[in-house]
Amino acid sequence: MNGLDTNVLVRYLTEDDPVQARRAAAFITTTVTRGERCFVGPVVLCELCWVLRAAYRVSKADLLQTLDRILSTAQFVVGDKDVVRAAVEAYRVGHGEFADYYIGLAHQDAGCDRTATFDRRLRDSRAFHVL
Repeated sequence: MNGLDTNVLVRYLTEDDPVQARRAAAFITTTVTRGERCFVGPVVLCELCWVLRAAYRVSKADLLQTLDRILSTAQFVVGDKDVVRAAVEAYRVGHGEFADYYIGLAHQDAGCDRTATFDRRLRDSRAFHVL
């Protein structure tokens, strides 16, 4: 299995740089052809969401579709998949960002009751305590 960095996944998904997009696609295709899969860690997904929203102005609906596709694509192994899935669902209905929900739910998975935050957008989430 090979891990993917955020910049490789961004090039693969956006194809904004033709040379790097071809290299990213070739790497992923070669990995899959060898019978292996590509690992995508939760931090990579958090960075991916930030980059796509901030730099590419991707809508929340399109970002959710991208996350859903990554989670369901056989060529990718998503780290901490159950927590990531829960974070995607919280993000789908919530007002915070994907990374916020991943943080709160990962903390709960680690045994925390709640995560203290100043982010008022998270006041409806049971994973957070807004200070």
